[in-house]
Amino acid sequence: MNNRTSAPDPTPGLPARQAALRMLDAVMRRGESLDVAQHAACQGIDERSDRALAMAIAGEVLRHLPGLDLMIDSMTRLPLAEDAKARMVLRIMLAQTLALETPPHATIATALPLLQGGPRKLAHGVFGSLMRAGATLPAPELPPATANRWMPAWGEPMVEAAGAALGMPPPLDLTLADAAGTDALAQELGGISLIPGHVRLPRGGAVELIPGFEAGGWWVQDIAASLPARLLGTSRGGHVLDLCAAPGGKTMQLAAAGWQVTALDNSEKRLRRLRQNLKRTGLEADTVTANLLEWRPDAQADAVLLDAPCSATGIFRRHPDVLYRIAPRHIEERAEQQAVLLERAANWVKPGGVLVYAVCSLERAEGENVVAQFLSQDSRFTLDPVRADELPDGVAPDALGQVRTLPGMLTDAGGLDGFFMARLRHRP
Repeated sequence: MNNRTSAPDPTPGLPARQAALRMLDAVMRRGESLDVAQHAACQGIDERSDRALAMAIAGEVLRHLPGLDLMIDSMTRLPLAEDAKARMVLRIMLAQTLALETPPHATIATALPLLQGGPRKLAHGVFGSLMRAGATLPAPELPPATANRWMPAWGEPMVEAAGAALGMPPPLDLTLADAAGTDALAQELGGISLIPGHVRLPRGGAVELIPGFEAGGWWVQDIAASLPARLLGTSRGGHVLDLCAAPGGKTMQLAAAGWQVTALDNSEKRLRRLRQNLKRTGLEADTVTANLLEWRPDAQADAVLLDAPCSATGIFRRHPDVLYRIAPRHIEERAEQQAVLLERAANWVKPGGVLVYAVCSLERAEGENVVAQFLSQDSRFTLDPVRADELPDGVAPDALGQVRTLPGMLTDAGGLDGFFMARLRHRP
């Protein structure tokens, strides 16, 4: 029996850097999301602050990766391979010092051990040369593959705005259960409101510490994410199906607006969070754990909200990893699935009822194209154009009455996530 115990690591802070390296490898090489990669990468790290630091390092690398690579390449005679471990460690070193303001000596002490058995001297030399040259944090920019995909779809101003949005932490948006309290809450918390029922605060500390959290009068929800449920308006007990509902922001909106809500999601873990949110807010909804491709309701509903699974490229400000994980083939696969889900959900709407389709994607293939294809194949439905007065100032429906939120909108107020939504009405 071996009674030896492993010696504690002599380098304080090294486990967080090791975790960041593992997370970045999972994103760049295996296509995992940072949220998924964090669980495995942070095994054995008990301190919440260390886990948060690992996420912060990985996130800043992804926000600034093209610029970081240009800096690295400017100091090497021969370019390092894209997947070289030394390149990734140098990215981590530069992100620590230039974005997170870690002193250079601390960066060297905690990052060079990541190259045990590797080219430490090279990494040390490149980093030292950049520090002596007075290197500064490069302006965020989109990966070339993403920029090349979005340029023909949305134009150069959107691509430039998206790059700028990468470097601006998104503000904190609150959705209120009772819109009548908007002005009072905004004044109490020192925030602004962009539409009744919404208050925006600067990004800051823990949400649980914001006054009013326990009272349950509001919940966190990006303003763009709150728009699809708004398109269904208020109800006096009409039945609505909220499909792919977790974590529950739209479910709570609908319940607060007087709908009888059935919230469906295929993740019991996410639905538990939804139920916790319902309990905190005092709102009610029936929850169902099921696969949307297999489940069907007992009867048709007055309204259906389908926030379909998508590439999530519209939430890149919060999740920059999506810019490196999502390729055209992923978008194509999701668009095919969305078409199937939309066709299925349409059968559950009563004649005269409403169906709202939404995705947090900046890809036309998952938004406009899916709806256009659906309407060309299902004569029961027609577009119900969204009115400008249903939206915040600075966001307007397109010529068909659909809504597309893009980087560059509401910039002076802090911006918003990328979304597409369309309201469809079942002919009577």
